[in-house]
Amino acid sequence: MTTTDTFLRDTLRSTRVIAVVGFSPDPSRPSHYVAEFLRAQGYRVIPVNPGQAGKSFLGETVAARLADIPAEIEVDMVDIFRNAEAVPGVVEEAMAALPHLRTIWMQLGIAHEGAAEKARAAGLAVVEDRCPKMEIPRLFGRASPLEGAPEV
Repeated sequence: MTTTDTFLRDTLRSTRVIAVVGFSPDPSRPSHYVAEFLRAQGYRVIPVNPGQAGKSFLGETVAARLADIPAEIEVDMVDIFRNAEAVPGVVEEAMAALPHLRTIWMQLGIAHEGAAEKARAAGLAVVEDRCPKMEIPRLFGRASPLEGAPEV
């Protein structure tokens, strides 16, 4: 499936809460600075990392797993910072644990066609091998994708 700019814009505008799977507390790690960037863009970012569970980063409590995110937090995107072999398990857990999920996003260098097909078959949007920290400035310039976006 081709990921068009229109598809990416629509996805980023309609997203409000992003779970970052593989979040690192190390500010030099991509998962950390991408999560910080997303938060600065106005998204609510829920860090997910079993080794950091219960700690606070970015104003949120780190969840050990997607299934540990409180039900009242309506996660609509999962941003995956794990190797491709881990993607099927993350997608399975996300689909089972997050009733408001709309998008599976796999970071640069990460793709898994089987997991992507399964997510699409379940009605989810899928982005592979892309980084929102790169796509947002490219697609929206200096503006946040949430500026002027309708509430969803």
